[in-house]
Amino acid sequence: MVESGAKYLIFPLLLVACYGTSCTVSQPVTERDQNVREEQDAIPDAQNEQDEQEKIPDREKRAILEALIAEVSSIGTVNSFLVRKENQLITEQYFDRMSPGQAANIKSASKSILSLLIGIAIDKGYLESVEQTLETFFPDYFNTHPDRGKASITIQDLLTMRSGLQTTSFIYYGEWISSDDWVRFVLDRPLIQERGGRMVYSTGSSHLLSVILTKASGKNTFEFANEYLLGPMGIEMDPWERDPQGYFLGGNDMALTPRDMLKIGQLVMAAGSYNGEQLVSEKWIRDSFETYSRSPFSHYDYGYSWWAHTVADYQVTFAWGYAGQYILMFPELDAIVAITSDIADNNGSRAYQPRIFSFIETSLIPYLEM
Repeated sequence: MVESGAKYLIFPLLLVACYGTSCTVSQPVTERDQNVREEQDAIPDAQNEQDEQEKIPDREKRAILEALIAEVSSIGTVNSFLVRKENQLITEQYFDRMSPGQAANIKSASKSILSLLIGIAIDKGYLESVEQTLETFFPDYFNTHPDRGKASITIQDLLTMRSGLQTTSFIYYGEWISSDDWVRFVLDRPLIQERGGRMVYSTGSSHLLSVILTKASGKNTFEFANEYLLGPMGIEMDPWERDPQGYFLGGNDMALTPRDMLKIGQLVMAAGSYNGEQLVSEKWIRDSFETYSRSPFSHYDYGYSWWAHTVADYQVTFAWGYAGQYILMFPELDAIVAITSDIADNNGSRAYQPRIFSFIETSLIPYLEM
């Protein structure tokens, strides 16, 4: 019997057994030894066959990935698709006119970035807590427009879309951004829900957060983002739209490359840490993904301006913007996905949305499970 751990090298008349660096010489080769030699000579072919068999799953996985790419490229106006799993970039695909270094307007996914900035402001002491109220930051307005209901709206209410103020989004968006005072327009909206109650999705609520951040820190939202978040992550972002008073629009129109979108996902998946530096506190990340409200339309859960939804028994947390801009995180699968779509070619329909999540459930998750 061949002893485990021994290596046999066949020479014309001698059988040499080697264990590590020690070798001993046996008696001259017999007919039995010749049979052993023939069996040993056959091992490389058997090993090659085994290696080929082990490579088959890799080939199959590549074929599945190619099918995934073809499928996602056919959804709506998707123009980029990047997947990172276990700290490795699995695929990076661009379609139509999109290219690797090109920034995409991530639309309302900007709200999730703004949420990170609010967390940093609290971590660094610029803001006291999410319980601070509008009255603290807009005293002039409330001196001339006293309203205890509106004055008691908190930062948390704005983050979770539970201010109760009538929305500035959807059919009201054009009117809002055409006004000469965006803040005044938001604060003038009537209360249609109880504060802290059901979701009333409104970019106006996010804009108030941008204004609050600027008032509290003495830095505009763009400067604050570059100093405390984007700069340390090696992300370059151009300035985006401002309101008539010079405040950067909160919750819309930030532009990131798909690669930088993955970086944001990495930061969140690592509980606020990036390249060994804690940019956002673990507590803020944890609090951000609690469920505070739920969309009456999509029925997705909502945290501190981050969405969550269960797909194929997995919790998916994500930033989501108009026309199909996504930073998707799959904590249980250690995976992050960035998807961007061409806004100019979108007709305003949300038909892409169920197709994206059907793709995630039936194709992407089974691939990530492999």
